[in-house]
Amino acid sequence: MPAPRPAAAPVVVAVDGPSGSGKSSVSRAVAARLGTAYLDTGATYRAVCWWCLEHDVDLSDRGAVAEVARQIELELGTDPSAPSVRVGGRVVTDDLRASRVSAAVSAVATNLDVRAELRRRQRAVVDLARRERGVVAEGRDTTTVVVPDADVRVLLVADEEARLRRRSLDVHGSDDASSREATRDEVLRRDRDDATVSEFSVAADGVVTVDSSALTLEETVEAVLALVARAVPAALPPERVSASALERADRAGAR
Repeated sequence: MPAPRPAAAPVVVAVDGPSGSGKSSVSRAVAARLGTAYLDTGATYRAVCWWCLEHDVDLSDRGAVAEVARQIELELGTDPSAPSVRVGGRVVTDDLRASRVSAAVSAVATNLDVRAELRRRQRAVVDLARRERGVVAEGRDTTTVVVPDADVRVLLVADEEARLRRRSLDVHGSDDASSREATRDEVLRRDRDDATVSEFSVAADGVVTVDSSALTLEETVEAVLALVARAVPAALPPERVSASALERADRAGAR
């Protein structure tokens, strides 16, 4: 993959989609290629969840969890090559991916008061990055609520088996049947829970759907970059993207 470079012009890209669709990997790679910041909005919910678990805050006490979201000292590192999360000055980036956080985070993400506070924080990061290099932001509601005015808005989808396979490789280092089954609840249950407060299965007006089921990571990255090239040529001239990716972007945008 080509080395990161400063974006020729700031650009804001929003990527939404279900669990295991490849949002994080694709968004980090796109940000690196564009030379922009990278924002994982889901990490903010995980950070609140982690803090509550560490300090024995009852996740069913919605008021108490919302107060944590308002008071927590949260710092997001936006370098796509090494995104980081600090809570109270402590680096917790790896802790946020622990199974106990993955199993419990929906209780935080479905708390509407928490969502309101964390969206405020997420928008602040986007607004700062918009004035500098630009940003690729990914996560639930990113295309419709967090950054509805993004230059490029993408709904990244994949079929169930592809999503389970990718998450299994990410979590267990294997995509065999037992590994996929072990991740099934995390992927599918979280989608069901989060769907009660967020729409991420159908593209809103102006949002382009990219189906990565049969695409490699690089092909998916190219597909998103092609959308950027078409929408904001000053950020990425079309000649920097393959012809096949541009054709795919044109077909996706026409639907």
